[in-house]
Amino acid sequence: MKIATVGDNCIDVYENLNQAFPGGNPVNVAVYLVRLGEKASYTGCIGDDEYGKLMINALADKGVDVSHIQTLQGNTAITKVELIDGERVFGDYFEGVLSKFKLTEEDIDFLCQHDLVHTGLWGMIENDLWKIKEKGTPISFDFATKLNDPIIEKAISSVDYAFFAYEQDDDFIREFMKNMYAKGPKLIIVTLGEYGSLVYDGHKFTKYGIVPVDVVDTMGAGDSFIAGFMKGILEKKGIRECMHMGAANSSETLKYTGAW
Repeated sequence: MKIATVGDNCIDVYENLNQAFPGGNPVNVAVYLVRLGEKASYTGCIGDDEYGKLMINALADKGVDVSHIQTLQGNTAITKVELIDGERVFGDYFEGVLSKFKLTEEDIDFLCQHDLVHTGLWGMIENDLWKIKEKGTPISFDFATKLNDPIIEKAISSVDYAFFAYEQDDDFIREFMKNMYAKGPKLIIVTLGEYGSLVYDGHKFTKYGIVPVDVVDTMGAGDSFIAGFMKGILEKKGIRECMHMGAANSSETLKYTGAW
């Protein structure tokens, strides 16, 4: 299978560790898919600075297709992060050249040569999703924890697999999932942290737990789940098996510092 990821990237700068790691939802998902044995590309933009070189070199080293990364004059996006007792605490975010990112028609044609396109809330392509959908390429989208973000209404009708994050399984999130399903996706998937995940397919809810592991850093855990889950979807696995594949892949990422 060949999966395209597109949208935001950033360098996660751990100032208290004096380390910097490439990241961003689409970037992470691409790396985790390659880790799982799939082919993946990343389409986005970086700055012409040292962090931009770090991003593109790290992705290439991981085996991700970087042929559609644009290099723009300016700074690569960064997020300040602190690691406190294994939990990541986000600080300031500097968008840099990402504010100028826009898909070209060539990019869209390239994306649609894949079996699936994955993007997320900060990917800045919500207004172009319909063009990808129109060409018949399935789309997965990570809306993260932003259950009220206006981008949801712009994007949801073009999305096949909609991912959200929430803290627990309760009546609110189940009703929310039903409402989101009614807007067009095939599946609504919610990751629940230590409580596992929940999927709604229009008929019933399926719940799955976690694969226990000693946690070093939670960075990238949700993105790993998405990669594992979507690998299962592309392999035509059942929903519960897809959830297990997501949880197992997430547990691998929890073992080390940084997204990858």
